[in-house]
Amino acid sequence: MTVKEIVSAIKAERPNITAVCFVGCGASMSELFPGKYFLEANSRRLHVSIYTANEFNYSPPVSVDESAIVVTCSLSGTTPETVAASKKAMELGAAVVSVTHVEGSPLANASHYQIIHGFEASYAEKMEKMTGVLALSAEILNAYEGYSHYDAIQDGLSKIYGLIETAVSMSLPAAKAFAVNYKDMPILYVMSSGATQMVSYSFSSFLMMEMQWIHASSFHDGEFFHGPFEMVEKDVPYLLLMNDGPTRPMDSRALTFLQRFDAKVTVVDAKDFGLSSRIDKSVAEYFNPILISGVLRIYAEQLAIIRNHPLTKRRYMWKLDY
Repeated sequence: MTVKEIVSAIKAERPNITAVCFVGCGASMSELFPGKYFLEANSRRLHVSIYTANEFNYSPPVSVDESAIVVTCSLSGTTPETVAASKKAMELGAAVVSVTHVEGSPLANASHYQIIHGFEASYAEKMEKMTGVLALSAEILNAYEGYSHYDAIQDGLSKIYGLIETAVSMSLPAAKAFAVNYKDMPILYVMSSGATQMVSYSFSSFLMMEMQWIHASSFHDGEFFHGPFEMVEKDVPYLLLMNDGPTRPMDSRALTFLQRFDAKVTVVDAKDFGLSSRIDKSVAEYFNPILISGVLRIYAEQLAIIRNHPLTKRRYMWKLDY
């Protein structure tokens, strides 16, 4: 089923949805965030929330009942905490939509509706999970409240994959330079804002800490001047993800400060790839995390190559009981 067909089916059975809850773990939870951000920014009456799966299992919100849509997400469809959360949401009476790469997986089977996405074929395909969730959120909003920029976001959805592939092809020299200059860094601070704030969390926690065993931390640019900026010194490594949209002034303010004290800064800027010149400005901000995440993948790959540390290498994950 398409996301439009899924939402149409839910609305036919549940015309009075009042809550949408997003649930996942790790990178999958991060990739749910842009959809949550979009709905929260544009819905006047829906209660919108996001949970890491085990917190949902131990302490589910009271808003999850027959009047709720719960979106659960796992790449493999086997993440135990997320499968359990999907089952719990069904038990609580919610309409459950799973987002996974594997049809027939435990997560897919623990949901009413499924969004099956690609992953291996291209950098754009790696972003199908995040894009599918944004598309689902747009359909939910349009179906239950109406959305004046619905056509613009559909146009953006039709263009984003091509934009990602172009941006990645442009970024290889910069990604190689990042790898050379940062391969011996003791820690990396990753920063962003708006719809992209969880991309900084995802890159630091998973591509760096999980997949490269590099100490890393992330924070919102709006919080930078409320504590974290005290760590800025000459040559301390930062990765700043700059949005093309309304939260850009926060990103720019952070960059100015980092440059003022000669921190070691790499910038990945959606504006450099022409985001708002290709996608209507009324909705462009919601595509920042999709575009930037696609580009960051090649940064992580180049770092893994030069460090001789494959992104698939693990110390504990999948090897121990925990």
